[in-house]
Amino acid sequence: MSVVIESVKAREIFDSRGNPTVEADVILSDGTMGRAEVPSGASTGEKEAVELRDGGTRLQGKGVSKAVNNVNTEINQALQGADPFNQGHIDQMMIDLDGTPNKARLGANAILGVSMATARAAANANHQPLYRYLGGTDLELPQTFHNVINGGEHADNGIDIQEFMITPVERTSFRDGFEKITNTYHTLKKVIEDAGYTTGLGDEGGFAPDLKNSEEALQMLHDAIIKAGYTPGKEIAIAFDAAASYFFNHDTKNYDFEDKTYTPDELGAYYMTLLDKFPEIISIEDPYGEDDWANFAKFTAAHGKQVQIVADDPVCTNPTLIREAIAQGMANSILIKLNQIGTVTETLEAIRIARKNGYTTMMSHRSGETGDTFVADFTVATNAAQLKSGAPARSERVEKYNQLLRIEEELGTDGTRLAHFPDNVKFD
Repeated sequence: MSVVIESVKAREIFDSRGNPTVEADVILSDGTMGRAEVPSGASTGEKEAVELRDGGTRLQGKGVSKAVNNVNTEINQALQGADPFNQGHIDQMMIDLDGTPNKARLGANAILGVSMATARAAANANHQPLYRYLGGTDLELPQTFHNVINGGEHADNGIDIQEFMITPVERTSFRDGFEKITNTYHTLKKVIEDAGYTTGLGDEGGFAPDLKNSEEALQMLHDAIIKAGYTPGKEIAIAFDAAASYFFNHDTKNYDFEDKTYTPDELGAYYMTLLDKFPEIISIEDPYGEDDWANFAKFTAAHGKQVQIVADDPVCTNPTLIREAIAQGMANSILIKLNQIGTVTETLEAIRIARKNGYTTMMSHRSGETGDTFVADFTVATNAAQLKSGAPARSERVEKYNQLLRIEEELGTDGTRLAHFPDNVKFD
């Protein structure tokens, strides 16, 4: 007798910021269960699928009881008897049931929780690790990007660039690269303390000192890499997420950045002065606002062979928007977030489109995370090659990296491929 979905159930739990989120269980007819917890973002693009919140006064309006109820009623009834091994069909059933273009009726948080839990239930029923069930045999461990200095929406300080990341470039194994990151992270704490700043942590586990400007943050990263015993650019490189939508002035079409106003061309020139001073910078995410496609594309045309340029807010893991962005030459890399689009299947399609068109992909967590390690398995399964999941601090971040250590152990270090940064990027 074939195994089918017997029931679907959800509950309200809490994420790493103490905000409510959805946890979903999918129970199969053979008794197998899959469980998934849905992350939530603080820096969210306007084009993201809708995260359904209750409003009102309970939990400051952030409750998700409506989304939970949608799982326990409509979604549960629709999926009973369905084939859990046909992920595409399950996800399309929920998309059709919702009936809106952005999952606003049932909630992307409701739909994604069930989508992820279905994949996990199917993997469990097959007695396979999730990464193997979703990905097959030809797998690789990603290069990881770690947000170690927080600014923008992720911290209460004067830095407008949202994330300053370090990434292990030269490494013999995933563990070797992660150890290099943790050494640099702990050294960075001392660098910040020695400069007279506090070392409180932001949402993603990075330090959030009240620095003078973004250049000072980059200098601290540069110094920390050297003091930790590594060569900037060769062993440890730097990346940043400008999240420029948050300092774009919609009235003037300029960018109000750290007490100055920049035209789009001046902002691009500023970024290049940073790359000239810190040639170990290999990746820039969202250098322009989510609606400023023309300047995004102009910057890519001018500098896309020198540095990875990642599009996040303009495309929000949406296959339709990704196609449009590629047609306009907006970037050369796409950030991938499961909860931006709301199903496993649509996320896989977003990755497929990017790859088909020669774009790199960077899988990403969210600032409001849980202990769920789905994104780690998913990154390996899809050979996404890059993953950003926060600093090596706070358990909801570190658990993703711990899961990758387990996966490397299971695959065996001798036979495990390591993703490497695109060859067209120069390390001077």
